[in-house]
Amino acid sequence: MDNRHEILINELIKLLEGGGAHATLKDALDDLPADLRGVKPHNLPYSIWQLAEHIRIAQWDMLEFSKDGSHKSPKWPDDYWPKESSPADEAAWDNTIKQINDDRNEFIALLKSNDIYEKIPHGDGQSILREALQMADHTSYHTSEIILLRRLLGAWK
Repeated sequence: MDNRHEILINELIKLLEGGGAHATLKDALDDLPADLRGVKPHNLPYSIWQLAEHIRIAQWDMLEFSKDGSHKSPKWPDDYWPKESSPADEAAWDNTIKQINDDRNEFIALLKSNDIYEKIPHGDGQSILREALQMADHTSYHTSEIILLRRLLGAWK
């Protein structure tokens, strides 16, 4: 791997993990009181739980698409958003957060192992680079929404 390629991969990893000038998803979810996970403040259409679960589903779909030609994406938009506003229990919440982290780490391993510019064979022009940028952008967008909801709920620093 030449130096420029290594620099790009490292910057993509930083982008996927979040942070830098902005709060990470971990920051946005840390110390969130359990009783606020399912609240939809001020007539907004989603709760923090629904946003976290949406991040999980979309990220999982991007990962699976990137590595598996037989992967079938969920139906858009219905299957990308949970119907329930709250997690069923603490285990459901914990599993969502764990899968977000595990899938992100698996995607980072894929990013390190592939030619990021090569078209994904079963796609229609996508590359690992494009999927990395889309994944980072998507998570960042919804992380900011989570922070906004926390501010509206009086549960942000």
